[in-house]
Amino acid sequence: MAVTPSRTGTPVPPDTDVIIIGGGPAGCAAARMAASVGTRSVLIEPDALCRNLYRIPALNNVLGGYASGPELADSITAELKSTALCRIELGRHATRIRSADDHVTVTLDTGKQLVAPHTIVATGVGPVQPEDAPWITAPSGLTLMPLWQAEEDQAEGRTLLILGGDRPIGTFLRANPTTDTRLLVAYPPSDDYKIEEIRDDPRVTLIPADHLTLDLLETTVLSADIVGRDGEHQHVTADLTFLSIGTAPTAPNGDLIRDATGYCPPSNQHPRVIIAGDLRSPRFQRIMTAMGSGSEAALHAYYAARDMLPGNSR
Repeated sequence: MAVTPSRTGTPVPPDTDVIIIGGGPAGCAAARMAASVGTRSVLIEPDALCRNLYRIPALNNVLGGYASGPELADSITAELKSTALCRIELGRHATRIRSADDHVTVTLDTGKQLVAPHTIVATGVGPVQPEDAPWITAPSGLTLMPLWQAEEDQAEGRTLLILGGDRPIGTFLRANPTTDTRLLVAYPPSDDYKIEEIRDDPRVTLIPADHLTLDLLETTVLSADIVGRDGEHQHVTADLTFLSIGTAPTAPNGDLIRDATGYCPPSNQHPRVIIAGDLRSPRFQRIMTAMGSGSEAALHAYYAARDMLPGNSR
């Protein structure tokens, strides 16, 4: 690999062909695709590879016959670990990205810096808490568990208040088809398009909400005053309350262009910074689209390194 000059003229020896930040489905797919075209990569992941897949009990939107997240995660992890051209850095955070004309520098939480011609950012999203949702008023410091972390025995014979209509509700219902539970799903107008898959489940009561105020009755029991879309007030009580209000981007600091909601539109970035997976937009947060975008990002870096992108001439 050639040594490229920096903006100051000082040679910057690259550590690899592409740095991949994030070891979820998008980042793993990027590393695998990069290796398939002979591109070396360093993959940075602070936790375990595909860690969120291990929390998804049922799948219905991936190819290959995988019935659960852990099954798919084990397959992805095993294949990636056998990929000789990818060096996996687990337990490390990327704290800052700096882009130059001819390279990208990624700083790790250890202070170490990695340099490559391109970086793929696939850090994804993290769960949102009630205080982050403008349509919810909650006691200060209240932290609730997201629904995808709920166990079947927590739901059996109980009434659960679900805040938000995000898609983990459908996953939970499919994973627990015989569980005797009642879900009270209070959701804002922005979630209207998400609740179609759960609308006909007899265990679900949909509560379109304009605003919701939570009151802590006991350590695990909450009640809520809900202002409906028609202005009517409704008071509900549940045995347990879980979150399904969505996620927020978890991009590193540095030279990334974010929109008003914190996402990183790929077309707005520096040419050497490629965004993949859920960090692109809230509209395409699916395992299959994440893996596809990760693969595409790796090919983008490969073609860019050879000046073969559309509009370029060799």
